[in-house]
Amino acid sequence: MWENKFQKEGLTFDDVLLVPAKSEVLPRDVSVKTKLTETLQLNIPIISAGMDTVTEAKMAIAIAREGGLGIIHKNMSVEEQAEQVDRVKRSESGVITNPFFLTPDRQVFDAEHLMGKYRISGVPIVDEDQKLVGILTNRDLRFIEDYSTLIDDVMTKENLVTAPVGTTLKEAEEILQKHKIEKLPLVDESGTLKGLITIKDIEKVIEFPNSAKDSQGRLIVGAAVGVSADTDVRVAALVEAGVDVIVIDTAHGHSKGVLEKVKAIREQYPDLTIIAGNVAT
Repeated sequence: MWENKFQKEGLTFDDVLLVPAKSEVLPRDVSVKTKLTETLQLNIPIISAGMDTVTEAKMAIAIAREGGLGIIHKNMSVEEQAEQVDRVKRSESGVITNPFFLTPDRQVFDAEHLMGKYRISGVPIVDEDQKLVGILTNRDLRFIEDYSTLIDDVMTKENLVTAPVGTTLKEAEEILQKHKIEKLPLVDESGTLKGLITIKDIEKVIEFPNSAKDSQGRLIVGAAVGVSADTDVRVAALVEAGVDVIVIDTAHGHSKGVLEKVKAIREQYPDLTIIAGNVAT
């Protein structure tokens, strides 16, 4: 029994050499795209582990830009993990459909905090009816020393450049270049803020043509969960943040608890991509 259970020979990287052979296929003609699931495609077959020494938002962004997928680890609070997912989803978009915004009665401190936290260079300003009334950028804040100053006193209000909902990236790029601006708010007929296109997102599309994205042009990201008491709350928060795949990550996935948790999550979220493991039996 023991002879059949264990391999008698083990190999490491130094023991293996790929011998080249004749080929009529050029490297640029090779596609390594693969389907992780029926609904999730990767442009390179690489996934970063959901370990606290490997994957958080920074790693997930980097690997998704190259076409892979990062699984954000679960060794943090529910709120922190959901925020990590949100950072990945907001890191770049074709069109940002739910942009951050502030109101004129907020302070410059609030804007600085938001912009610093998410590494953005500006934020639309709306009134109580969500109508666009201004935009606040680093240029407006450059010489502000009193952070208690109201946004209304420093934001750009006049000659706001906007575009209608449905504007393409190509059209947006032309508008941004024409007016020498970096952010283009999208508004409906009543002036209500509906989206945002930035020059940085357009540049990232060009810089990272193989990035793995969802149907809204956002980078894809996964997140690990366990089978603990907070799993249901954690999954709900991750789904709300826009996670693309949930990984039920345990040492032994072929167990009753994991199987029941997969079933429960599937019943709650019929369209959610779920991966469970590790399974070696």
